Amino acid sequence: MYRTHTCGELRGEHAGETVTLAGWVARVRDLGGVIFLTLRDRYGRTQLVFHPERSRELVERAKRLRQEWVLQVTGTVRPRPDDMVNPEMATGGIEVAVDELVVLASPDTPPLLPEDEFEPSEEHRLRWRFLDLRRERMRRNLLARHELLQLSRRYFSERGFVEIETPYLTRSTPEGARDFVVPSRLHHGSWYALPQSPQTYKQILIASGYDRYFQIVRCFRDEDFRANRQPEFTQIDVEMAFCHERDVMEASEGLMRAIFEQLVGVEFPETVPRMSYEEAMRRFGTDKPDLRFGNELVELTDLLAGHGFGVIDNTVAGGGRVIGLRVPEQASASRKEVGEFESYVKERGLGGLMPLRRVSGDWSGPLGKFIPESALAEAARTLALEPDSDLALVAAAPAPRVHQVMGMLRLELARKFGWIDTDRHELLWIDRFPLFEKDEESGRWLALHHPFTAPEPESFAEHAGDPGRIISQAYDLVWNGEEVAGGSLRIHDRETQLTVFELLGMQPAEAKRRFNFLMEALDYGAPPHGGIAFGFDRLVMILTGEPSIRDVIAFPKTTQAVALFEGAPGEIDDVQWRELALARATGPGK
Repeated sequence: MYRTHTCGELRGEHAGETVTLAGWVARVRDLGGVIFLTLRDRYGRTQLVFHPERSRELVERAKRLRQEWVLQVTGTVRPRPDDMVNPEMATGGIEVAVDELVVLASPDTPPLLPEDEFEPSEEHRLRWRFLDLRRERMRRNLLARHELLQLSRRYFSERGFVEIETPYLTRSTPEGARDFVVPSRLHHGSWYALPQSPQTYKQILIASGYDRYFQIVRCFRDEDFRANRQPEFTQIDVEMAFCHERDVMEASEGLMRAIFEQLVGVEFPETVPRMSYEEAMRRFGTDKPDLRFGNELVELTDLLAGHGFGVIDNTVAGGGRVIGLRVPEQASASRKEVGEFESYVKERGLGGLMPLRRVSGDWSGPLGKFIPESALAEAARTLALEPDSDLALVAAAPAPRVHQVMGMLRLELARKFGWIDTDRHELLWIDRFPLFEKDEESGRWLALHHPFTAPEPESFAEHAGDPGRIISQAYDLVWNGEEVAGGSLRIHDRETQLTVFELLGMQPAEAKRRFNFLMEALDYGAPPHGGIAFGFDRLVMILTGEPSIRDVIAFPKTTQAVALFEGAPGEIDDVQWRELALARATGPGK
């Protein structure tokens, strides 16, 4: 056999045993003719010793070893001297005195050394991903991913959920993002789509009598990319029949409780608070607020409007709002620093910022010039401002953009000034979302989540003629300012589903063409049902404290959707073009 033990396994109780290890060379040190080598595998590290008293020939061979060579060694386990014990290594109390050495692979110096202390660029790491994956950081992240996979499967299986796989080759359906499409070789001119989610399939499974379904599934969305998005991603998909909103939430909180207690090592809160979408946008400017720090957005419209300050009065007359944000201990911020904050909001669509602060007993800036002292003092009380030490930043702009950008500024300032308590873990349910949102370019109504989300019955009946006011039965779970799960109760009758399609501008013929398979399932006895999907990659990202999901995925794409290591997307050959009956694109850049 290649090994009797792994590199993370040996302890003091193995002293005196003859063992065989195999792994990669992490470090080599020559200390006066005695060679110390650290051997690494995915389980850990073990120190090896090549001593001339045991074999001078082995010492000479060990001198030629280099990082990332692959070895097999046999030797005797012995305790390290007390002054050489390494408490940072699980195997730090022992070493292996080597008697036999076999070099299994002797590569040239690799372009990325896993033991280097400096952090390579992300592009370099992704180009040489198989080397990057040898790094301790990546090993830890992928093992955390494995543990969460196993925990999730156990949790749902033990509660009567059945894991059922759904197809990857399906038909194109509108779910808010572009589909990745796959041409059919057997049916020229027809295309499959890779699923953005198993949404319709899991609803059909519920109609088929599988009242508790889950799946850890790959999904695909051809959309613009950010740090926490990828064109292909993993989600924990869950659906339940005969359930209310609270039932789905309780099942979801149970999973989060297991994650907190078994993987994070913190106590789960007694209750997870709920907040409406409208309240979240008003207080935080986002539907995924980070509750680990305060400094919420403050409404100042009534206090600062109507005093003859044109910038504010004209904005409010046009339906805009005046929003303030407290910045503690920054009353002495320089004009340059305040200018940086102003540039930040201007880049995101606001006209600018007005500082509110007191200098030498007087309110400074344009607010101090145009707004009465009594109104400024009341604004300071509303903001909980310490006038002689704190700064407030005030924006007057159309809603809801002013809330959204000031919410972004709140997060930016939290990162800059260290407001976030990284030891805290805050969960929050957001509910009462609008069912629809209007596309500014086309003027059409779009589903805020997806077109199968059930509306609140009373809201649906009352606002049928005004889709923007219809409230959905949707809910998102937010963890430390990241949306980690989103779900809803589903439409389970044909009439409501057709009405929603119609409000989305989809005629009955088109609805039948796209979704007849789902509509048939609804016609033949679909029970009330709902579900949720957890963003698995985001969960792992938060668990490991990584800033990007690319660091918790084995082979991710870049922000341009390119796989640098394997070279995807790539060309296909002429035979494939002919078999698929495709015509090559022509023109500039083609």
